[in-house]
Amino acid sequence: MSRVGAANGRVGCCRKDFGRGSAMTRLAKVGLAAAALVTAAAGLCAAAEEGPLGVWIDHTGRGAVEITKCGDALCGKVVWVADMKNSEGCGLEILGDVKPMGDGTYDEGWIYDPDRDAKFSVELVPQGNKLSVHGYKGIKMLGETFVWTRAPADLARCPS
Repeated sequence: MSRVGAANGRVGCCRKDFGRGSAMTRLAKVGLAAAALVTAAAGLCAAAEEGPLGVWIDHTGRGAVEITKCGDALCGKVVWVADMKNSEGCGLEILGDVKPMGDGTYDEGWIYDPDRDAKFSVELVPQGNKLSVHGYKGIKMLGETFVWTRAPADLARCPS
């Protein structure tokens, strides 16, 4: 005596359809998902290759710093201010002597904090369109970390 499903009259263990859609439909969905993952990974790799180079809006949103190569190190200067009352900050060097550490981080340089009129050691950690900026005096554990955001390509620059 075999067991028969009430809804379709088939034997319960011999059902032909194992889920929604055909095998080809499932294969197409898997292919699309794989393509989406590859595209996303390529975007992250491009951002990682770029590292900290480029223009970044600081954590306050009041200014943007362009980080460029300066010899074997990186440096950065203010290239945009939100309020033209702060235009004297345009061109101010904010970062200097920051070196790649080989593990995706950048360290051993300095950052200038104009609000405190003080320089600190700095570590930069690129994270896609975000940049972790860790300022410290002597001991990293006692420092402060801020997150900067990559600026849009059409950001207006300080007048030259």
